[in-house]
Amino acid sequence: MPSGTHTVELELPNRTIWNFVADMDRWAPLVPGYIEHEIITDRQSTWKFKGDVGKFQKTIHLKIDITKWQEPNKVTFDLTGLNEKVFGNGYFEAVAVSDHKTKMTGYLDITASGLIKPMANPILKKLVPENVQQLTEAVADTVTEINSVFKVKAK
Repeated sequence: MPSGTHTVELELPNRTIWNFVADMDRWAPLVPGYIEHEIITDRQSTWKFKGDVGKFQKTIHLKIDITKWQEPNKVTFDLTGLNEKVFGNGYFEAVAVSDHKTKMTGYLDITASGLIKPMANPILKKLVPENVQQLTEAVADTVTEINSVFKVKAK
């Protein structure tokens, strides 16, 4: 199964990262190739994004089901393709290293099935780790920037 994991350390308290990641509206637009998302319930949403599949660019439409909210550390989810035969799971996890330092990890495992499986899975093996790294770093950069601006305004 194509999967990727990426970890970053942030000079922020665990709670600060959780407050950002717990709201999908804040970080969904950071997904590489993001087009749009719709929150259906507090545990279900649909996402559309563009992705390169070989020489082609595809619009992928996924249903995301939150399987577990483990405040203040981890959100776990399953994903199902709505327009392509793909399925998978993933998580964001924030572990306090100290009162003001947190290790944040993003993980995604996604597999194609059906007729697209032979072509898509080798491409996904390369793309998934890259996209997980990009998303995790984008979340880290955004939450750091937001909190830097907040600190400046608070002074």
